[in-house]
Amino acid sequence: MSGLVARLRLTAPGAVVPVGAVLVALLVGAGVMLAAGVDPVRGYDAMVRGAIGVSSIDFSVASFTAILAMAMAFAVPARMGEYNLGGDGQLCVGGIAAAVVALHLPLPAPLLLPVCLLAAALAGAALAALSVPLATRAHVPVIISTLLLSTPAVALTSYLVRFPLAQQGSGVPQTPRLPDAAHLPSLPGTQYTNLGLLLVVLVLLVVVVLDGRTSLGYELRAVGANRSFARYGGISVPGLTLGALTTAGGIAGLAGAVVVTTQPFRFIDGALTAPGYTFAGVAAALLAGGRPALLPLTAALFTVLQVGSTGMERDIDLPRQLGQVLQAVVILVLALRTVAVAAAARRARRRVPERS
Repeated sequence: MSGLVARLRLTAPGAVVPVGAVLVALLVGAGVMLAAGVDPVRGYDAMVRGAIGVSSIDFSVASFTAILAMAMAFAVPARMGEYNLGGDGQLCVGGIAAAVVALHLPLPAPLLLPVCLLAAALAGAALAALSVPLATRAHVPVIISTLLLSTPAVALTSYLVRFPLAQQGSGVPQTPRLPDAAHLPSLPGTQYTNLGLLLVVLVLLVVVVLDGRTSLGYELRAVGANRSFARYGGISVPGLTLGALTTAGGIAGLAGAVVVTTQPFRFIDGALTAPGYTFAGVAAALLAGGRPALLPLTAALFTVLQVGSTGMERDIDLPRQLGQVLQAVVILVLALRTVAVAAAARRARRRVPERS
């Protein structure tokens, strides 16, 4: 018991800012509702019911699966101080790779789904890996290169689904329906929640163990804490960057495959980017401070904001964009904390020469 109390005393100060960020976001949302003439209690009640109500919980869990995966795709390289903002591109190339394999690769039925998932993970990993030589040889920051590579990747998948892979006779830019053997089995009593949830949770458990129980996780955190010191200690930073980014891209690609192999079992142009899985995942990872074990909690919070805002719009006619505003406020508060910490560090460095 005393150990638990001591542990809580150590972790409590670090939780103040994330919890404060959420409270500030809720207050801002309440202010917006009041300005719109809506009772905030009624508004937030509609948001929660829209996310975890009986009629919507199935879709919310499916969204949680994608957001949790994208949160991992950002958190893994963030542990070493690299930021993967190319989630949309990695998500889309993963989804299109799964669709191509399902529709055009003649495989026995038992092998089709595993190969789809593997191809998606490899496609996402390959796209993310392109940022490594750009960082190590051309000195382009990973946060820039992943973002810049994402846009043409999304555009390429949009072209493919509109022309070579398009379903003939359909007015919607989409592929034909994937064969039954490429469908992820749904969990009992659900339509959208399927084995993809268990798969993503399994990946999360692996990431948590690697992060907290292995030397690899220690090296990631060491590089994130002090890159020069880690390099001096013999850690291969380029190799670690390659491993972290390919892992992140692979997880994002896998998330794309999970979305495509779920209802309606096809790649639809814009269906992977429009819901904002990447943005919500980044926000969830930032709120968790990059700690993999906290990602389910923060991903659940942003799932409620994202899915619940749709229910809020339906029930009380308040625009769903309020959910995005709340997510942005959380990120803004966390960013202000980072700026404040950096400013404090600069002031501390200036004082050292003065004292010496």
